[in-house]
This record gives sequence, structure tokens and C-alpha cells, in this order.
Amino acid sequence: MVLKSLVLIFFFCTTISVMAQSTDQVLQEMEDDTTLGSDIFSDFNEDLESAQVLEDERFYRYGRFFSVNLGGGATTFTGNRGKAYDDNHPTFHLSVNYFLDFQKAITLGIEYSKHTMVLDTVVNGFPDNGPLGAVVTDMTRVFVGYKYYVDTTDLGTAITYSNPHFIGRLEYWYQSNKFIDQPSIPREKGGGIGTGIGAGFEFPVVLKESYISVEGLYHVVNFFDKFTQNYRQAFNADGTTVEGSTFGIDDLTGNAMSLIVTYNFTW
Repeated sequence: MVLKSLVLIFFFCTTISVMAQSTDQVLQEMEDDTTLGSDIFSDFNEDLESAQVLEDERFYRYGRFFSVNLGGGATTFTGNRGKAYDDNHPTFHLSVNYFLDFQKAITLGIEYSKHTMVLDTVVNGFPDNGPLGAVVTDMTRVFVGYKYYVDTTDLGTAITYSNPHFIGRLEYWYQSNKFIDQPSIPREKGGGIGTGIGAGFEFPVVLKESYISVEGLYHVVNFFDKFTQNYRQAFNADGTTVEGSTFGIDDLTGNAMSLIVTYNFTW
């Protein structure tokens, strides 16, 4: 009986000693975590800052900073405007890119295209002038935009070297309509705000020095004459057709599409 009591006392004391040692160890670890030099949040911030510094150094060493882009392509239209216009290619393009880092760039530029509408008929807006004839439209747009280059680190070499990117642009379209066959009709001028979205590729000719870019965009534009009734078929007050008016265009609604190829000089 005495022996059993001694064994129980020894077992109890041993358990108390082990628990005390475990508690001291936990408290010591908590104290280490809360000391000034071991703050997990500070360590995390330091890691982020180091990674950012390394990324900046890599960009300054391997990245592009500016590019001047010269080229041309084609611009066409949808809807009634697309049916009315014959596109006089090419479209001319000039722009400048400023690269923020490997994946982001700001673009600023200007484009110009010409289009012709031929109406060999009398139309609603000019019933006394006879067949209207050719109307030549000059489209000049200035734009500021944002480019986002897709991270191709884990993709194949061909995709990496094509530099795929997305484009968003805010544009102002200035439009001038000249009535070639009706010199007595004054030229129409106006402008409209538009946006452009699209995508493109940049293929290196010489890395960090020159690239060939291909970009396609869809433009939603508030043209000043989009709802014009001037080119509709002409009718008399009694509803009969004006002599010589055989057809017309109800309005000039529609948006624009463009495909541009440029040679980019890069620094």
C-alpha cells in the first residue's frame, strides 16, 4: 500500500514538471514573436519591398521606356454608315507609348482616314440641287489610351515574343464632309466623342529597339451626323417622290472598326 502511494506521488510530480516545462516553452515562443525584431507583419512588408525593388531593377535593365509608332491600315464602319461609305484606304497612324512597367503603358496618338459616299439621286436635305453626287468625308481622331500586356512568363516562346496586349482608348473624332459635285453646298464639319477597345501583338525586330505591331479595335463613336435625315429619299408634301429621287440613306448610324500595322522605334 505504501509502495503504491509512492508510485502515485512520483507519477503526479513528473506530470506537473512536464506541464510546467511545456508552458515555459510556449510563453518563450510567444515572447519571441512579439519582440521588435520578429514582427511577422514587418517581415512581410520587408519581403514585399525587396520584391518590388528587384522588379524595378529588372525593368530598368530589360524593359522599354518610350516608343514612337508609325504606320497605317484600314478603317471601316458598321450599320448604315458602313453601307453608305466606300473606304479610301489607307488609314494613317502616329502615336507615342510611355511604359510604366513590363505590363502597362500609356499611349497618345492621332489617326486619319478618308471615305466617300456616292448618291446619284436627289436626297431629302438638298431637293433643289439635283443628284447629290460624291460626298468625301475626312475622319481625324486624336486619342489617349491604356495598354495592358499579358504576362507570358509561363507560356511558350512564340507567345512570349508576340507580346499580346489589350487596348482601351478615349477618342475625339473630327469629321469634315465635302460635297465634290455640289460646290455651292458648304462643307459640313463637326466632332464626336468615342471609345475604342481591342487587342494586338508586338513582334520584335531588334529587342528593345524596334518592333512591328498589329492592333485591331472596335470604336463606338457619337458622330455629329449619325441621325441626319439629309440623305434620305426626297418626297413632296403630298407624299409623292420628288423627281429624280430613286433611293436614299435613312441615317448614318453605325460604329467604326480599324486594323493598324505600325513600326515601333523603341528606347
